[in-house]
Amino acid sequence: MNFLYELKSFLFPKNVLNFNTASPVHPASRGIPVPTKKMQEGSGNLSESAKVCPTKAIRIVSDSEVQFDYGKCLQCGLCTERSEGKLRDSGFIYTFALNREELKVTYLSGRMKKVSDLPFPLTANQKQFQKLTKKRGFLYREVAAAGNNTVESELNASFNSVFDSEREGVRCVASPKHADAIVFSGPVGQNMAAPLETAWEVMAEPKALIACGTEAVSGGLYPMGKLPKEPDLYISGDPPRPDVILQGFRLLMGRFSFQFQEALHKILENEK
Repeated sequence: MNFLYELKSFLFPKNVLNFNTASPVHPASRGIPVPTKKMQEGSGNLSESAKVCPTKAIRIVSDSEVQFDYGKCLQCGLCTERSEGKLRDSGFIYTFALNREELKVTYLSGRMKKVSDLPFPLTANQKQFQKLTKKRGFLYREVAAAGNNTVESELNASFNSVFDSEREGVRCVASPKHADAIVFSGPVGQNMAAPLETAWEVMAEPKALIACGTEAVSGGLYPMGKLPKEPDLYISGDPPRPDVILQGFRLLMGRFSFQFQEALHKILENEK
């Protein structure tokens, strides 16, 4: 009886994550910084927040307009600490998108300005990749392109019994020749541009390039190196959590309906 109970617990763990009901806001995470009601008074001393941001993700346009590039954001919390209450940690962790521009957000007097032409249309390659992978999942080869190994740690964790990447049909393989996608981390240093290019070239079409981590999305603290092409998926965070990575993969496969700016706008409006 004990053996059967243990086998059942192993095969059907109680703490396995349900991706269909998971929330983009996590109470134990800082998430991205967002304005508070105090921003209605003007940006004021927000220049201090912009100054301490390691990746220059904050741009103050005027006293009423502030722009955030969440593709550069490390979610470190330094800007909120220096904002005198005009910024707060939102706990919003789903910082991924199929288009790089969607991670750039403008706030007017503390309120998020919605982009009128959302959703951005899928590229021909994204459509082909979704058609290939929506039902069966995909195999990927990971390339550490001058990163700090934090993304690799989170990718490793994505295969544990809680997140269970293989449940979604997503597996890491040893050779790009066997892969449907390249997942790369790091800002693509000078010595890694050629290996990344080679890994990309040996793959058969259709294939996808996935930028995983803030450094891969924007360079982070470093200059962004040369890429084989524009990525098909951008997953920001330093590093992104395993569930965030897998939700991003599900978005690329067409299994998850999500738009970064739409979800962020809805959460911010509901909190007012």
